Amino acid sequence: MGAKMKIYNTLTKKKEEFIPIEEGKVRMYVCGPTVYNYIHIGNARPIIVFDTVRRYLEYKGYEVNFVSNFTDVDDKIIKKANDEGVSATEISERFIDEYRKDQEGLNVKPATTNPKATEEIDGMIEMIDALIKKGHAYEKNGTVYFRTRSFKDYGKLSKKNIDDLEAGIRIAVSDEKEDPLDFVLWKPKKEGEPYWTSPWSDGRPGWHIECSVMSKKYLGEQIDIHAGGEDLVFPHHENEIAQSEACNGKEFAKYWMHNAFLNIDNKKMSKSEGNFFTVRDISEQYPLQILRFFMLSSHYRSPLNFSRELMEASKNGLERILTATYNLEHLLESAESKELTEEEKNILTEAESLNSKFDMAMDDDFNTADAIAAIFEIVKAANSKITSSNSKELIQKVLDKILKLSDILGLQVKKKEELLDDEIEQLIQDRQNARKGKDFAKADEIRNLLLEKGIILEDTREGVRWKRA
Repeated sequence: MGAKMKIYNTLTKKKEEFIPIEEGKVRMYVCGPTVYNYIHIGNARPIIVFDTVRRYLEYKGYEVNFVSNFTDVDDKIIKKANDEGVSATEISERFIDEYRKDQEGLNVKPATTNPKATEEIDGMIEMIDALIKKGHAYEKNGTVYFRTRSFKDYGKLSKKNIDDLEAGIRIAVSDEKEDPLDFVLWKPKKEGEPYWTSPWSDGRPGWHIECSVMSKKYLGEQIDIHAGGEDLVFPHHENEIAQSEACNGKEFAKYWMHNAFLNIDNKKMSKSEGNFFTVRDISEQYPLQILRFFMLSSHYRSPLNFSRELMEASKNGLERILTATYNLEHLLESAESKELTEEEKNILTEAESLNSKFDMAMDDDFNTADAIAAIFEIVKAANSKITSSNSKELIQKVLDKILKLSDILGLQVKKKEELLDDEIEQLIQDRQNARKGKDFAKADEIRNLLLEKGIILEDTREGVRWKRA
């Protein structure tokens, strides 16, 4: 597999050499979305980051089994369903479909498996039953709790001391719990909620048990990488470790990866601040490839600040690569095949050396910022050293190199054929006609087609305006 790859492990708080459990294979679990709404740009960061990690592992020759779940039963889903007078399944299926559209726009590869919580209830009941039998869980009035103090390593991921945690609890403690730190594995149904039959009550699972069960079913009792946003370290991932290791009697995950938060104009994103943006909101102003480029322009463990200025800078950065590939493709059309000169061989040697620089950056805990810098250096060399007089072989190899390294980062850097103004006007007219005819799916399809071609539409009081992205 070449050079040694290092990953920062949240569990040990240091970079460690990556050695998978099974040679040549990686088992990777990333906590997925709760599907009650469109994903926001904070959610997009782990989706993009861990897709890039997966792509790089595959580039290094690993076979990656990548599992990311859908939490499709939850208080927020139930509330939205009740508000709309529809079933929780209708809400979750709608937003799974919307998630997949955003995923495609961000050029995120589909997971090997996307298990849904509601389809894995039997496995959750089995694991809860096993935890009760081993003395790690207990039932009270139809609710099952995990006996937190029964797992001696509790707190090892978040580095929290169990006694300090208990002292910090300020909420009213349920009389049912043996200990205020115990957490719910199963809860009885409430009026108007979906439920499943279990030995303890008609009800539904707690949130934490989902991932322990789905990870075990689709990846095995031990996995290589468990990942998510840093907000999941405690209590979600801490509780997953406790459940899984108490049940299976072995280490759950070797490497824990967490991305840092995303702020908006140096403030925490919140609806009350009026700075809450979904990926769909951003897609109406920028092609989502620019959002992906922006997310990768900083190291995943560094806090990232989202602003219009930084998005514009990302747009310009991506445009530099797009222009370089467009120019190389244009040069290819008239280039001739001939033997490489010494100067051309030197250009190829430089490109290979920058490929190694890219690999070194990514081998060092997936430093995408430095990896992008290496691509820019190849672009600069192409712009300054390659002309129409160069051989077809050189131009093709340099173009392939830029495309390949960009693809590892999930960046699509081929310029799309530009639409002419009259074609755009016709498509806008077709969209207006579709809207008048209440064919909103067709209208959305046309808007997305235009966005793919780099045309942004703005619906104003005066009518529809358009501009090139």
